[in-house]
Amino acid sequence: MTQDDLLTRAQAWLAEDPDPETREELGALLGRGEAARDELAARFAGTLQFGTAGLRGELGAGPMRMNRSVVIRAAAGLAAYLKAKGQTGGLVVIGYDARYKSADFARDTAAVMTGAGLRAALLPRPLPTPVLAYAIRHLGAVAGVEVTASHNPPRDNGYKVYLGDGSQIVPPADAEIAAEIDAVRALADVPRPDSGWEVLGDEVLEAYLARTDAVLTPGSPRSVRTVYTAMHGVGKDVLTAAFARHGFPPPALVAEQADPDPAFPTVAFPNPEEPGAMDLAFEAARAVDPDIVIANDPDADRCAVAVPDASVEGGWRMLRGDEVGALLAAHLVHKGARGVFAESIVSSSLLGRIAAAAGVGHEETLTGFKWIARVEGLRYGYEEALGYCVDPEGVRDKDGITAALAVAELASELKEQGRTLTDLLDDLAVAHGLHATDQLSVRVEDLSVIANAMAALREKPPVRLAGLTVVSAEDLTKGTETLPPTDGLRYYLEGDYKARVIVRPSGTEPKLKCYLEVVVPVADASELGTARATAAGVLAAIKKDLAEAAGL
Repeated sequence: MTQDDLLTRAQAWLAEDPDPETREELGALLGRGEAARDELAARFAGTLQFGTAGLRGELGAGPMRMNRSVVIRAAAGLAAYLKAKGQTGGLVVIGYDARYKSADFARDTAAVMTGAGLRAALLPRPLPTPVLAYAIRHLGAVAGVEVTASHNPPRDNGYKVYLGDGSQIVPPADAEIAAEIDAVRALADVPRPDSGWEVLGDEVLEAYLARTDAVLTPGSPRSVRTVYTAMHGVGKDVLTAAFARHGFPPPALVAEQADPDPAFPTVAFPNPEEPGAMDLAFEAARAVDPDIVIANDPDADRCAVAVPDASVEGGWRMLRGDEVGALLAAHLVHKGARGVFAESIVSSSLLGRIAAAAGVGHEETLTGFKWIARVEGLRYGYEEALGYCVDPEGVRDKDGITAALAVAELASELKEQGRTLTDLLDDLAVAHGLHATDQLSVRVEDLSVIANAMAALREKPPVRLAGLTVVSAEDLTKGTETLPPTDGLRYYLEGDYKARVIVRPSGTEPKLKCYLEVVVPVADASELGTARATAAGVLAAIKKDLAEAAGL
């Protein structure tokens, strides 16, 4: 794109931008002339793509950033899609988190829906994403929108779309909505009245909290003591209300991270999985000596759990998502749950072992709860990235609040027996083999690094990793008998141990993600220490060899 083309696009954008903040930002860029060429190109040499994650990107002016102009177009496209499906007059529920611009984007969406002849209802304030997912079905809506960037950096925001079944969109709906967005021309053509939508009261939140009763067994122990961090997000009030409702001791709050703050000042990335993000929670835990630590991500759809561990520095260890996924599965089996237990392909194969032993169904899906939530007969679903669906009839998405309740109930039951979550993990390893997982995650500035790594692995697939033979190499872009096509590679390895590797670009962040699992047989509890050391060594060697094969 020439400099003149860039300037023409930027000036046209500036002329219709409804936001004084981004108008000022873009005007300043244009005032810098040739010195701003690269920055203008980054903002105007394309359009932020609407996909199965909706929209997500950095805040700022221009079509490659998240801003009110982009959101208005997205809302207009969604409204046109719904009307084309015969949903004129239907209700669209809109929720939002506490990030920069979230409330503005939510109000713009309500205005566009109202102007298009649909009914719109805003949640009363920033609330967890699972409350929005619940509200869609509770209110009989035809669609829902959640304005959130989940655990992305502070300068990001996003736009997540659900249809009337309460699940996130999947193909072909994403492409059909994207086509309607592309058909939107001037913003002046999009009617945006100043009123006409409903702002909901607390009745929806109260109904959601009442629905959490379904997660717990009446009369079960509720004695576990927790430290809780909301990670500067919107989870605190809802989680503490849920704990109080069900008679759990009030969690000790990590005060520095308890209230919403879009700057996320105490963490580099507001994601419990990121190094350092849980440091303040562990510091609080050392002060009050709880049984467990629980964390939500900023929109509270994920749940992280940490346990005391004298063998690690600081005395506390974050459980991997796969460990919490297995614990919750075992808990549900113990409670007599029936139905299908589902997980994404990047999650641990241990869930399949637990399901088979319990005589319940098991399915694998593509990555993302948009797929897990659609499994027929779903009773429980989880994904290794700290996402758990323990009440699919209530929320057909991951839910960090109900997952926290289920973990607290399990920990309480074990506590009454003089046992811990770690003890139950040991039991599962003895029963099914030690399923150890790890991840090689590479964050990039230049997306071509990811494309080059995937190309290198496709052109020359590894034949051995960590001394194990690659017995199966699948390119998932072709799909399988049970999975639709996706950009990913899957390897099965055999040798002294069985292992599995999946490589895929992240759908929401500039990352290449490699998911590793090794299974080490365990005869009895006395072998667990040796098995864990062996697994750690194999995983480290796989990570090294895989990085070399991908040119990372």
